[in-house]
Amino acid sequence: MSSPRDVVITGIGLVSSLGEGPDAHWQKLAQPGLQPVLEAARFAPYTVHPLPEIDWNLQIAKRGDQRQMETWQRLGTYAAGLALDDAGIKGNDELCATMDMVVAAGGGERDEAVDAAILAASESRNDRDVLLNEKLTTELRPTLFLAQLSNLLAGNISIVHKVTGSSRTFMGEEGAGVSAVETAAARIRSGQSTHVLVGGAFQTEHSDMLLGYELAGYLHRGPWKPVWQRQGAEGGGVVSGSGGAFLVLEQREHAESRGRKIYAELGPVVSGRARRSRGELDAEIAGLLSRAALPNGKLLALSGASGAHAATSAEKTALDAVGTIAARGFSTLTGHMKEAQFPFAVALAALAVDRKAAYPVFDAAAEKPFEGIPASVLATAIGYHQFEGMALVKSA
Repeated sequence: MSSPRDVVITGIGLVSSLGEGPDAHWQKLAQPGLQPVLEAARFAPYTVHPLPEIDWNLQIAKRGDQRQMETWQRLGTYAAGLALDDAGIKGNDELCATMDMVVAAGGGERDEAVDAAILAASESRNDRDVLLNEKLTTELRPTLFLAQLSNLLAGNISIVHKVTGSSRTFMGEEGAGVSAVETAAARIRSGQSTHVLVGGAFQTEHSDMLLGYELAGYLHRGPWKPVWQRQGAEGGGVVSGSGGAFLVLEQREHAESRGRKIYAELGPVVSGRARRSRGELDAEIAGLLSRAALPNGKLLALSGASGAHAATSAEKTALDAVGTIAARGFSTLTGHMKEAQFPFAVALAALAVDRKAAYPVFDAAAEKPFEGIPASVLATAIGYHQFEGMALVKSA
């Protein structure tokens, strides 16, 4: 039964190492045996999935706007523009002015040159408090620092694309992406919003972004492996990737009234935060699966598994236990995109529903084939460190 307040997906904006836009991603991911785009030398011993060549001018017309954003914000603003274009909203002042926005963002990029200069100077001086004050007053521009605030991604999207309804920003790894989608969907179901731009972006080609993972021992080291095959390898299992994913979510009635193509309907979005140190993760994942209203029969799942050893093996065990789920670990081909991971999973699920076709296995050794048309697809994001989320994406 469809209802006027169903949440439907009408716009998808994607950027990853595989390219940009939903069509480019579908064409690549639908190829059996696709090889990932990897950069293994620049940050050795860590591998990353780098950004493709992007002409920022296509979505961010003013050079001044581009200049004051670091890459992660440009990436998010660009992916948001792709989603707005795809939904036929970009440039429509009335629709943009009434559109709400929910963004998942990290904490911005540090000025690595200044960090390096402070560390170098500290080797020959002991008055480190004085040294820090000197560097703070001479090296760091307050405007540069403010431009890095997490909510500036939403701010830049407002400025560049004129999306000026309400705006909120969530911070914190996969959990931010899950909360963003969950909140946007809840606003539409409750009638608070008619159309919402939701998504996130992560730029990993910056040493401080890798440092965040590595301080807790999460990065995979040595030769690259598919996401399900990193158990027992050196390091913590995560191979990160640069990318962005934005979705336009609408009330069904709103989308139909403007005659827009609907990719898919967004069903239940469920989330949790297991106390993993107490061994609660397995039960939490099983609980989410039971709350996600899974249909009977075979089910395709787009898994945001990061490769982090504990989280990924727990997810694999839980999905295998259902027996009817054929999982696709897309991080094998895109890398782990932190805040953007869950919106990306939902986008890929919506594409499969829309194209009436399943993705081939991304890792023949660990994934099961899926025959037939996927009428519903599960999207998951079991955080590499904490937070868990799932959504069921259904044929509209």
